[in-house]
Amino acid sequence: MSLVLYEVNDRVGYLTLNRPEKRNALSHELVSELKVALRRAEEDAHVKVIVLKANGEAFCAGADLAYLQQLQHFSFEENLADSHHLKALFLQIYTLKKVVIAQVQGHALAGGCGIATVCDFAYAVPEARLGYTEVKIGFIPAIVMVFLLRKIGEQKAKQLLLSGELIKAETAMQMGLINQVVPAESLEATVSAFAQKLIKNNSAQSMELTKKMISEVQSLPMSEALNYAAEMNANARATDDCKKGIDAFLHKKEISW
Repeated sequence: MSLVLYEVNDRVGYLTLNRPEKRNALSHELVSELKVALRRAEEDAHVKVIVLKANGEAFCAGADLAYLQQLQHFSFEENLADSHHLKALFLQIYTLKKVVIAQVQGHALAGGCGIATVCDFAYAVPEARLGYTEVKIGFIPAIVMVFLLRKIGEQKAKQLLLSGELIKAETAMQMGLINQVVPAESLEATVSAFAQKLIKNNSAQSMELTKKMISEVQSLPMSEALNYAAEMNANARATDDCKKGIDAFLHKKEISW
């Protein structure tokens, strides 16, 4: 049985975590399959936007408990390799060329909350609880911390990471962790409508370059960031999408992206 299902519908690539009996916990195998599915969607010419969702009651319960028990017997080198395995998944989602939307239909805990964090957008049901519980079991939310500090700032990140408490979806939205809280019966339709809005209204090249800049510009000193921005601005003007968009705007033509 595939741990990650792949489906394309109306230019949306749907990647579904498919380990509901384990609350979609992050085993080594699930992480591996998700990385492959993301790469496939990124290279799929029929996919413009990606939706990451899950089967079952939970979106993702974090690390698999049985796997955590195995890690206790790993050497430092083996644990480091496994840490890089998860790090690569988070970085892959964050830097993917295509927009990734998390459709959170249930609880997103620890590493599962980390996955929602690194997606470009996240929609969650009111019943969902989100949080990073690592400190409660003597672990640390090390990898997601890098992304969370960027996303919501130090004060809010400390509140979540040091307390280990789970928060309601509404609170997560107020903190900037997710974008919108949607009733369960409307979640799929709402996410689909937003994905179609991006597909129909926005240039794929523009979204790709904008996402790339967001991931890179924050780590640069101001002068370097502005020089980089000027270069990207100049490069964007030469793209086919920009030429097409400006021509359509000047001649009042409808753009078909």
